[in-house]
Amino acid sequence: MTVKPESLGMCSQRLARLDRFLADKYIATGKLPCAQVQVMRQGRLVHQSVLGSASLETGAPLREDSLVRIYSMTKPITSVAFMMLVEQGLVALDDPVHRFIPSWRNLGVYVSGGGGLPGSPGGWQTRPTEAPMRMIDLLRHTSGLTYGFQMRTNVDAAYRKGKVEPFDQERVEGDGLEAFVQALAGIPLEFSPGTAWNYSVATDVLGYLVGKISGVPFDQFLQDRIFKPLGMVDTAFHVDDSKAARFAQCYMQKADGALGVLPGRSFREPTSAPSGGGGLVSTAADYLRFCEALRCGGALGEGPDAVRLLGPKTVALMRANHLPGGADLADLSLSLFSEATYHGVGFGLGFAMTTDVARTGIAGSLGEYWWGGAASTAFWIDPVEDISVVFLTQFMPSSLYPIRRELRTLINAAVIDSKAD
Repeated sequence: MTVKPESLGMCSQRLARLDRFLADKYIATGKLPCAQVQVMRQGRLVHQSVLGSASLETGAPLREDSLVRIYSMTKPITSVAFMMLVEQGLVALDDPVHRFIPSWRNLGVYVSGGGGLPGSPGGWQTRPTEAPMRMIDLLRHTSGLTYGFQMRTNVDAAYRKGKVEPFDQERVEGDGLEAFVQALAGIPLEFSPGTAWNYSVATDVLGYLVGKISGVPFDQFLQDRIFKPLGMVDTAFHVDDSKAARFAQCYMQKADGALGVLPGRSFREPTSAPSGGGGLVSTAADYLRFCEALRCGGALGEGPDAVRLLGPKTVALMRANHLPGGADLADLSLSLFSEATYHGVGFGLGFAMTTDVARTGIAGSLGEYWWGGAASTAFWIDPVEDISVVFLTQFMPSSLYPIRRELRTLINAAVIDSKAD
């Protein structure tokens, strides 16, 4: 239940503008099928919006407990799982990745060739990496890996040709993640690890490593070590029959501008290749519990009943800027697509964070950290103002509308008792 925003230094009237803005600009105009926002300050829910339709075809309204595809908002969860193993001493950030994936020991950096792609010379011409790929490179997207949808190079073309992504390996017999990782062993890196930033399948590799290092299947590790302890009862890699009625439809813009059902993976069947980079479905309440655990230094709750995932020093490490030389994304990014703008933004161990508020052009706080998903979902955590926000909808592509910037502007404008210096 929500509490009066003024009791926690936020303005009811300004938060109400958020509902009108979403309803008028996005729902009534048919730009988005639905929108849900939950705003929490100091651990109390101060505002919630639930607007639009879970299914335009049936007219079913979005509900507070609707399930949605969170896509890349899976990445912070996978990163936390990996850091739990770091805390146990099972792996270190500077460990070379080939310690656990031996077939990657001799991965080279692309020079020329197309690996047999049409119109390209056979084979790959590569050069040695300047330094081995390390675990930290996977966490901060400086690994040299890429995504097939980047549409920039012969390397990402090889990803597309080989269907090198967990979603495309899910029907492989046995361990689909193993097939995914071994397929990557045959494709060169786009750059030497640690020298640039590129959005990639790196977090899917982390999911594979969580299973390999822990000895527990990746999806089971998340269930046992994160979801069940935090009470994230609706977060999983598929939606079973008992919850199907709550599963919202995902849409894309058709040629005529209207919304049409997004084709592709249904998320209704279990998978043999759980995607640590984008495979989870969840609810606003579930994901807000995860955010609150991070905001509170790695634990949800207080006293003997608290559920601790990580120590506060580890969370502080994760939300520091780990880009080489303290650079921001504008300096290092080669990516044509990510879930962040680039100026005034660094990247930590699983999410982006604000390094320079003025350069972002958005009211916020130094050290605010966040990420989003391909279906236009987003979250952010403001450790200065003690605020956690989750925004859910179901629309691709996430880059079409500036809704994330608009939400942060509107919600930060509702803070009337700021804790910033």
